[in-house]
Amino acid sequence: MNLLNQMMILVIFLGVAFPGSSQTPTPKPCLERGGRIEKSNLRSSLLKLPMEYRVYLPPCYEEQTDQRYPVLYLFHGSNNNDDQWDRLGVDETANRMIAAGEIPPFIIVMPRDRNWSDPPVDLFGRVIIEELIPLIDRAYRTLPSREERSVGGLSRGAGWAVNLGLSHPELFGALGAHSLPVFWSDIGNIRVWLAKIPASDLPRIYLDIGDHDRPPIMASAVWFEKLLTQLGVPHEWYLFPGYHDESYWSRHLDQYLRWYSANW
Repeated sequence: MNLLNQMMILVIFLGVAFPGSSQTPTPKPCLERGGRIEKSNLRSSLLKLPMEYRVYLPPCYEEQTDQRYPVLYLFHGSNNNDDQWDRLGVDETANRMIAAGEIPPFIIVMPRDRNWSDPPVDLFGRVIIEELIPLIDRAYRTLPSREERSVGGLSRGAGWAVNLGLSHPELFGALGAHSLPVFWSDIGNIRVWLAKIPASDLPRIYLDIGDHDRPPIMASAVWFEKLLTQLGVPHEWYLFPGYHDESYWSRHLDQYLRWYSANW
């Protein structure tokens, strides 16, 4: 038996495949277990009550201690709290897509807004920018750059995503607004914010809404989309079948997470 045949037998015996073989690696146990959600709160002098928030940590976060992760901030809608995206299944969807290799692992932060006023009366956005983002970057292994940080929301939370994504483009590389009602207090500001952002620093923008959404919300979302078109701001715009409800948003979780993480 020549030396080459002896080496091939040894490789097969050890269970090692040559490059290009059809052998598939054994999935890591931590990848199979999926990620987890932590609950915490932030005490701020700007708020009467602590800001509750949830943090989704992706699969293998504890095991791969040298890895750092992008962060997605997701805001809930009116009359809901920090459990809404969790209830919709964002963590289960992320686990499945990460395990399948469809999206990279990343952290998701879901804070609670207790006030239903518009900004700047509601200080939720200010606390996000000044206190929560720095806290998350200290407490977790994040990649603390705008390119690795996205913001999104549904319903009222979409209004916050537009508000923070456009007023702080230095912090967010992408913003998603799902079933968007623009804050009345932002209508006069949006054009000003956009004019101040250099074309190279514009965040990626994703807009979607159900074709049977409530007329005032539909009008608001269409107004914003037309303004972006008029100003030549690149964006994605989708009108899907559906209503202003959780069944609509849950049906599109795969698409949302795939879009947010596209550049990661």
